[in-house]
Amino acid sequence: MSIEMIQIRKSFGEPPTEVLKGISGRIESGEMISIAGRSGSGKSTLLYIISSLDRPTSGEVFVDGIALSSLDSKSLHHFRNKKMGFVFQFHHLLPELTAIENVLMPTLKSNEKIDFSQRALSLLQEFGLADKKDRLPGQLSGGEQQRVAIARALVMNPQIVFADEPTGNLDSANGQLVLSHFQRINKERGTTVIYVTHDQLFAQMATRQIRLVDGQVVDP
Repeated sequence: MSIEMIQIRKSFGEPPTEVLKGISGRIESGEMISIAGRSGSGKSTLLYIISSLDRPTSGEVFVDGIALSSLDSKSLHHFRNKKMGFVFQFHHLLPELTAIENVLMPTLKSNEKIDFSQRALSLLQEFGLADKKDRLPGQLSGGEQQRVAIARALVMNPQIVFADEPTGNLDSANGQLVLSHFQRINKERGTTVIYVTHDQLFAQMATRQIRLVDGQVVDP
């Protein structure tokens, strides 16, 4: 799935403060992209807009030629659930559910009459967590919880995975592990991966960087 951004602008507050200042560009299917920059540069705002979780103040985002603004909320929710996976800085696992139950959460929103249990187990095995499938999040380390969150993002076999500071709460070793998982799914599955990071070392693990300064794209 390709993404095209045309003159994306985003403002907040009253009087409005412009956070994104006319960003245009294209992300091709199968790329692994890091959106990098200092705090306040607009990187998370850009990720939320191109992933359909927020709307631009002006401009347009096309995903595989479909203008996101043309979709009503129901169509957008269906499009997002079928085509996209999300990983955040905070894993957002439900504490009362086991690891495998958390992985299966997105499938409950699907109308597909498919049993995803085996796929969920395969993903946990892929991330070295098969023996912990019945553990609650509180019984897992921070790195393990984030790997469960990545498995959850992949269970519907999305074409694009968006991640907002996925290593932000992890030590460098676990952060490296999480990014290496993204590299692997990008290479082996052809999944487009787009992630936000303020860490330049992690940004360089992508195949291409989009670097923001004060709401505008600059050369990495």
